[in-house]
Amino acid sequence: MTEKELRKKAMALPMQPGVYIMKNKDKKIIYIGKAKKLKNRVSSYFGSHSNHSLKVIRMVENVDDFDYILVDTEFEALVLECSLIKQHMPKYNILLKDDKGYNYIKITKGEFPRISECKRIDDDGATYVGPYISGFSVKQAVEETLRIFKLPRCNKQFPRDYGKTRPCLNGFMGICSAPCAARITQEEYAENIKDALAFLKGGSQAAVRDMTRLMNEYSENLQFEEAAKLRDRIKAIKNLDEKQKVVAINVPEEDVFAIVNGKKKACFEVIRFENGRLTDSEFWIIDSVEDLPAARFELIERYYAMRSRVPARIAVDGEIEDEELLLQFLESRRGKKVEFIHPQKGEHLSIVNMCRGNAAEHLAQSEGRLGKEFTALEELAKLLGLPKPPEYIESYDISHTFGADNVAGMVVFHNGRPMKSAYKRFSIKGFDGQNDVGSMNEVLTRRFNHYYNDEEGSTFKILPDLILLDGGQPQVNAVLPVIEKMGLNVPVFGMVKDSKHRTRAIAFGGGEIEINSHRSAFTLVSDIQEEVHRFAITYHHKKHKKAAFSSSLLSIEGIGEAKAKALMKHFKTISKIRESSVEELMQCDSISAKNAENIYKFYHNI
Repeated sequence: MTEKELRKKAMALPMQPGVYIMKNKDKKIIYIGKAKKLKNRVSSYFGSHSNHSLKVIRMVENVDDFDYILVDTEFEALVLECSLIKQHMPKYNILLKDDKGYNYIKITKGEFPRISECKRIDDDGATYVGPYISGFSVKQAVEETLRIFKLPRCNKQFPRDYGKTRPCLNGFMGICSAPCAARITQEEYAENIKDALAFLKGGSQAAVRDMTRLMNEYSENLQFEEAAKLRDRIKAIKNLDEKQKVVAINVPEEDVFAIVNGKKKACFEVIRFENGRLTDSEFWIIDSVEDLPAARFELIERYYAMRSRVPARIAVDGEIEDEELLLQFLESRRGKKVEFIHPQKGEHLSIVNMCRGNAAEHLAQSEGRLGKEFTALEELAKLLGLPKPPEYIESYDISHTFGADNVAGMVVFHNGRPMKSAYKRFSIKGFDGQNDVGSMNEVLTRRFNHYYNDEEGSTFKILPDLILLDGGQPQVNAVLPVIEKMGLNVPVFGMVKDSKHRTRAIAFGGGEIEINSHRSAFTLVSDIQEEVHRFAITYHHKKHKKAAFSSSLLSIEGIGEAKAKALMKHFKTISKIRESSVEELMQCDSISAKNAENIYKFYHNI
């Protein structure tokens, strides 16, 4: 069908809840969605695409037909949509893929068994504990077990390498029993493996209870050496539990969600707690999203459609579209009450911020960047009300000496880092005298004329996501008409300094946005302001120095611009010209004996 035909079919749909099923020309399902009013929702796809994301536009381009299923309520539509997506896995629905597989803990056979994590069960006679859905929890369990029971994690093979080398650093630190140095017998090692296996299957609380009972028995029987070993193991387990309290919460179970949205990609992160302890962490890199509340709804719905456990409490880093509907869906899966929380302070907010920090780090790594840079850009975007972290930031500063030698510097920060290949210098041409506001207007006009007129390949062709001007509201007011006249949509803010020339606030809309309390954004803006000031003032000093040189030489009888330029090229500095004899001055091309004599007399006051 053509898009016109599809729209006509959509306009005939009833205003009832239901599920719509988009198909391509091969009759393959490519998208499944739900709607409170089918007619409004489906018809919105086939018409103007001005409000559609690129992903939706591409999906619509591939739609050849659609089916629909009517239901009585929006909740029934959501449950049906979830079931159909799980069944058909349509191309344009897959925000999250549950392709991580299962994880196991492997205990090899032999005289000196080894404990490790693995992804599958092999027919090798080893003992396997699992399966576990979470690779995070498996890795954590193996690491804890090796440390508590002082088992080796090196590549040495035992009994081949038993007692043949000095212990490694782990042996010296006391976190490995060092069979390589024969510090433990095979029988003792086997006993440690046996206890480790019981620990993995029973958990830390049961292990501590059993070890405490056995330690007391050893003490009563005067077997103090054996009792001391168990005491150390119990202490090691408790130390690990203490470390976990750094990221613990005072609730039995809670999941924490955060999404960090970049210009091209986004990261969806979840941290899971059970018994107040962090037990799992997962993340997905997805396409950048246009509507964060709608994305949170869809992502959380898809996440629990792939998981059997729904916790009593879920902390989220922002607004969720149709939150009550999503709660109803989650409660139907859990069979009990579920609560969404949007923390504003306290330990829950710190956990949400930790989740966002991890998401920012993962997104930054996927783009070859540093997490702290992305965090700063995200914080700045949130502070300024930008839809996404700004990838390209341009900043401008005016520099002059009491209105003389007016210049401007333009610096570019790409993904939070200086992009020096895109730096530009401007010499103010429109007027003389001190007029920072007029200078800023001229510079931005020239800059965006380059945007429209330059050939491809010019860095002027990159449209910034944000403009920061050195100055307050007057500078912003001078630039906004330029942006509007050019038909552009680029946010413009001013960078306000304090009496010590340090960044204090951001100017916008006649007011100021205080940024001192937003550490990451404050550091980034301060760095940008310092860099643009340095770049502009360096150019001004160079121009001012050149002008001073030129005015000095041009004051000499018989010396014009061409001869002044020749002298500077030959001697490099005014000091060398001043110190040269008449004969030395005559060695410069185009300088006659009369010129040389006049120059010598001028600088020696003769």
